[in-house]
Amino acid sequence: MNTTAKIGLYGAALALTFTGAYGIGAVADPLTGKTPSAPHAAHQENKAMNHGTQHTGTTPPLPGGLQISQDGYTLDLLTPHLAAGQEAPLRFAIKDEAGKVVTDYARAHGKDLHLIVASRDLNTFRHLHPTLGPDGTWSTPVDLPAAGDYRVFADFTPAEQGAKPLTLGADLAVAGPYQPRELPPQKATAEVDGYTVTLDGTLTASQMTSLTLHVANDGKPVTDLEPYLGAYGHLVALRAGDLAYLHVHPEGNPDDGTTTPGPAISFMATAPTNSTYRLFLDFKHQGTVHTAAFTLPTTNRTTPAPTTQHQDHSSAEHH
Repeated sequence: MNTTAKIGLYGAALALTFTGAYGIGAVADPLTGKTPSAPHAAHQENKAMNHGTQHTGTTPPLPGGLQISQDGYTLDLLTPHLAAGQEAPLRFAIKDEAGKVVTDYARAHGKDLHLIVASRDLNTFRHLHPTLGPDGTWSTPVDLPAAGDYRVFADFTPAEQGAKPLTLGADLAVAGPYQPRELPPQKATAEVDGYTVTLDGTLTASQMTSLTLHVANDGKPVTDLEPYLGAYGHLVALRAGDLAYLHVHPEGNPDDGTTTPGPAISFMATAPTNSTYRLFLDFKHQGTVHTAAFTLPTTNRTTPAPTTQHQDHSSAEHH
């Protein structure tokens, strides 16, 4: 079928199509990688990784964002559909196991909750910070440029004692004239708002690797990046196909006396499986936040990972 034949109007008639596509994504690409050793897991907890759950043996946890409910908490998306190209409020709530709306959160990086909205084709990405109403409903204005199916990620930690960081995901349909878009090709550089960001590093399934991003403006290295939510850069990686969510943190912080404000921002990251990932870097310069995006496939894993019992290796920090 040619592209023209695929163009149509999204709306109620495509509700079942969206549901089917999301259902497939939720079960696709099962996790098969081995778990890291205990020292390695401890390093991951301090440096970077997706939001996992406590587990043992050789079965790794699901990456964040694939589940709408986890550990007794549920993402209740109150705005399941929007219109493309029109700013409108996106509303949702977090509910506990008893169905009660959660109103208390542990603050991380200056925010109680971070919201990510991404299209399934990974061409559109939004990192938002919604407002919490007195009734526990979160809301934020959003303007999504293209029709299609999207994923909404709520990244938060409940204030309840002992609660772990969570990333819950729900499906969002955006109506309008639909034009299929391919995953952007792999490139070592990204141009955004006059800045050039260069990516150096690789992703390897089930192994921690280093990623370094260099920021330049008009051909000159940027050496005065500004802290944004407590860091010089934030990196979110989404797995193509099911949009498994990996939140990665930079090494060092602006207050440690050794981390420089650019031009390089370094991260440690682990891909759960061999796949292609879309990376989104947020950085702040001269009072404005910019987002650079990259497509990065994993390299072949050369050595098997150990199978030692280990604990939760999710980071306690959020963007």
